[in-house]
Amino acid sequence: MSKEITARSEDYSQWYNDLILKGGLADYSAVRGCMVIKPYGFALWEGMRDVLDKKFKDTGHQNAYFPLFIPKSFLSKEEDHVEGFAKECAVVTHHRLMKNPDGPGVVVDPAAKLEEELIVRPTSETIIWNTYKDWIKSYRDLPLLINQWANVVRWEMRTRLFLRTAEFLWQEGHTAHATAEEAIAETVQMLDIYADFAENYMALPVVRGVKSPAERFAGALDTYCIEALMQDGKALQAGTSHFLGQNFAKVFDVTFTNKENKLEHVWATSWGVSTRLIGALVMAHSDDDGLVLPPRIAPLQVVIVPIYKGAEQKERIDAKVNEIMNDLKAQGIRVKYDDADNNRPGWKFAEYEMKGVPVRIAIGARDLENNVAEVARRDSKEKSSQSLDGLGAYIGTLLEDIQTQMYNKAKAYRDEHITPANTMDEFEKLLDDKGGFISAHWDGTTETEEKIKERTKATIRCIPLNNPQEAGTCILTGKPSTQRVLFARAY
Repeated sequence: MSKEITARSEDYSQWYNDLILKGGLADYSAVRGCMVIKPYGFALWEGMRDVLDKKFKDTGHQNAYFPLFIPKSFLSKEEDHVEGFAKECAVVTHHRLMKNPDGPGVVVDPAAKLEEELIVRPTSETIIWNTYKDWIKSYRDLPLLINQWANVVRWEMRTRLFLRTAEFLWQEGHTAHATAEEAIAETVQMLDIYADFAENYMALPVVRGVKSPAERFAGALDTYCIEALMQDGKALQAGTSHFLGQNFAKVFDVTFTNKENKLEHVWATSWGVSTRLIGALVMAHSDDDGLVLPPRIAPLQVVIVPIYKGAEQKERIDAKVNEIMNDLKAQGIRVKYDDADNNRPGWKFAEYEMKGVPVRIAIGARDLENNVAEVARRDSKEKSSQSLDGLGAYIGTLLEDIQTQMYNKAKAYRDEHITPANTMDEFEKLLDDKGGFISAHWDGTTETEEKIKERTKATIRCIPLNNPQEAGTCILTGKPSTQRVLFARAY
């Protein structure tokens, strides 16, 4: 296969696009701003979804599904919410097409105008809370812990595969609680689930924190987030969990009778991650030869490629490979035997390297005679000759080692790129020369945050949880500050 990939050092953006397209994750579509997720990319998303879905259910959440269309009046009810999404909404105004009376094709039937426009779901708080008012009557109905796997539409003008598209896949949790304390505990619990998933499955180290007021989710009292660092020194928000207070409950009149028989508004959360995680995975780990995928969520963990001449050699290799395959599958390892004869072994090696398969095993006739196989790991490109005796156990251990080493490598890079800055000059120089997270004092005002953003294109990514308190002065205004926050340029 063609391995013409733009080097990261030459054009990081093009390198990323090359990997998505040539790694078989996604493709452009006929609809501007939308993508086609190809089978390999969707298998990666399914792997993520399955792990997260189990974690949600293990913590008491249930899946449901709500309408794709939201009445415009619903979005008008919560002012901050509608303001946050107004510029990204796709609007349905008519419900029927008709044959074009003036020529070929079809046109919108002017007689089919909707009485009220419908918004294609940018997020589901409004439609869900309008439903919850019928589901919640008493403290006995709480907590209500619902998750939805769905697609959403946010009409983005500048798009990039997986990172920012007009339509994308995600999950969104929406929960209702009797007290603020319970809702905040839920918000933090879901942030921890996201962080655990990112670090232990995606091998992606993250910083847990809260957003500044300017960066909060529209309609939230607090937004908790996990922030990751990509190989070009830019940050990427990998997941968010929002404490919504009683805003939506009050707007949609969702009340419950408490244990003292008094009527109260419920307390709310929402939380979500999306197919943007695939973009994070690609940018955090991959290299100039293709994708590098962590074993725990790689769609294919091991590929076995035979090298042979003639049917007799092939039969002997097949028999041995079947034993190895059975051993690996018994361990729950996702393995493929690529014995198709339409491509040469060298082509297959390049193909699976591009796709980021963590381990490749090559077995030839001479290897069989010597009772060995060549084992290549994708992350470090190391090759070794391994005995066929106990090969299955070795591969199981190797996959875990790859997972650990990928995390350690990404964490070392991240830690090297968290740098303090004490002046604006220092701040700007670090952003331009090194990138990464800049730890700096900020006076706590949105005005200062906006001025720094306009001047440097860097935003406050988060205020880390359990952040050390430290007296200092704001890098821009010189006003007093009690803690450092993390700035970065971001996707």
